[in-house]
Amino acid sequence: MSRTRTALLAALALVAGASGTALAVVPGDVGIAAVPCTVDYKVQNQWDTGFTAAVTITNNTTAKSSWSLKWSYAGNQQITSGWNAKITQSGTAVTAANESYNGTLATGGSLSFGFNGSYSGTNAVPAAFTLDGVTCNVDDGATPTPTDPTDPGDPSAERVDNPYNGAQVYVNPEWSAKAAAETGGSRISNQPTGVWLDRIAAINGVNGGMGLRDHLDAALEQKGSGEEVIQLVIYNLPGRDCAALASNGELGPTEIDRYKTEYIDPIAAILADPAYASLRIVTTIEIDSLPNLVTNTGSRPTATPACDVMKANGNYQKGVGYALNKLGDVPNVYNYIDAGHHGWIGWDDNFAPSATVMKEAATSEGATVNDVHGFITNTANYSALKENNFTINDTVAGKSVRESKWVDWNRYVDELSFAQAFRNQLVTTGFNSGIGMLIDTSRNGWGGTARPTGPGAVTDVDTYVNGGRYDRRIHIGNWCNQSGAGLGERPQANPAAGIDAYVWMKPPGESDGSSTEIANDEGKGFDRMCDPTYTGNPRNGNNLSGALPNSPLSGHWFSAQFQQLMQNAYPAL
Repeated sequence: MSRTRTALLAALALVAGASGTALAVVPGDVGIAAVPCTVDYKVQNQWDTGFTAAVTITNNTTAKSSWSLKWSYAGNQQITSGWNAKITQSGTAVTAANESYNGTLATGGSLSFGFNGSYSGTNAVPAAFTLDGVTCNVDDGATPTPTDPTDPGDPSAERVDNPYNGAQVYVNPEWSAKAAAETGGSRISNQPTGVWLDRIAAINGVNGGMGLRDHLDAALEQKGSGEEVIQLVIYNLPGRDCAALASNGELGPTEIDRYKTEYIDPIAAILADPAYASLRIVTTIEIDSLPNLVTNTGSRPTATPACDVMKANGNYQKGVGYALNKLGDVPNVYNYIDAGHHGWIGWDDNFAPSATVMKEAATSEGATVNDVHGFITNTANYSALKENNFTINDTVAGKSVRESKWVDWNRYVDELSFAQAFRNQLVTTGFNSGIGMLIDTSRNGWGGTARPTGPGAVTDVDTYVNGGRYDRRIHIGNWCNQSGAGLGERPQANPAAGIDAYVWMKPPGESDGSSTEIANDEGKGFDRMCDPTYTGNPRNGNNLSGALPNSPLSGHWFSAQFQQLMQNAYPAL
């Protein structure tokens, strides 16, 4: 955004109508007089009969405890739904007033809201706005206003190579309170975890809980004068998790437009609020989506009809691309795409094809590889970080470790080696050479008394691998509330080459899915892989699921799991 003097603003706002944006003032030069308020009205998405718009208000006068923004349309635009504001319309006149949770508007403060609308003919941007009766975007001859923090001339808007460097990471107070309430939980309740936006309602808060703005505001409070990372999980694709019923979502396979306008657009508008420009916002994009298009489609024995549908309609790639594009436009957002784990795409026929699918997504819906800061592996999974008792190159009794039943011809035996190798593959596929990896270590410690202290016997390759492996799952395809799991490495920056951070993106103690069918209004199904009596399917080699009993719905607090994770933590608590 170029620096523009306020005297030019009225003319510029009219010119901007052709591009779908009403320009807000960016008075960064000393001596420029202030406007009482600025309004940035952007048409983010437009089609033949409808559009989505985002509006950001900046108040340069006395702090407000409530507000009302008004404008009029020159055409026949009609607002059909909105978020983060109470929007009413009479003829061409529109009024947007604060919700109960966002009435405060400090001096120099900003806030954003958005809406969907319909139109025919032209969709011109409104020429004038008033905030509480005062005309915005017009010089009142008063005092200078501060620099727009989203202006590239402001150092706070420049992305750093690794957002975790020199920064503390947001501790979610809701998760922290649950952890601290558990016996012994205070030992880890100060650890940073991801905030999961797993449905549209989560943006404003579910059942009275914290919404996205609440978390961002809390992150600002935790930040103080230092740097602060807040980790968000973007998780609501249409037809979500086509191979795992426990984590199905609210949107049907074809509801890509709802995903864009009711989910991504409101999130992007909030993250773009200049009030949050000093935060480093890490987004992890759509867990367990893109790898499904490689491993669970077509003629493979692991294929599911739901995944075939998503491969055919392309909505996973479209959704991920749209999210990358919109969120990547915010200068202080760092997008990391989910990249499965080594026990999913570490095989020869999955490895390179998965990188190709991720490149397809990252170059769709207006996104480019420049919108991708990195990738995350092992999210909400259990794959051991580093297996020290055997390597992929070992041979026992004339057989390679790759021939063992556990490794099963995979190229990797642990998550660290996989993440580093997959990073190289992604660069080869066309992603930027500076991408970094995150590894979720929230549940892959595998400590306690069952942790082997050395290799297994060399009588045969299976005995050797099974006797030495830290990962004690029955099968590497098991993923739901695994019995015997423990907390892994604590979150930390720059732990290994090519790795931006170890993170706890999955909050320990939150269930992967219910062990029996539970009626719910969250769109979550019952997956037999969460049932400890289930004897399996091709995706886990037809083995027992290894799941804990009596588990609640995915995302709900599971005290027994939390206690087990602490008991088996490695490093130990």
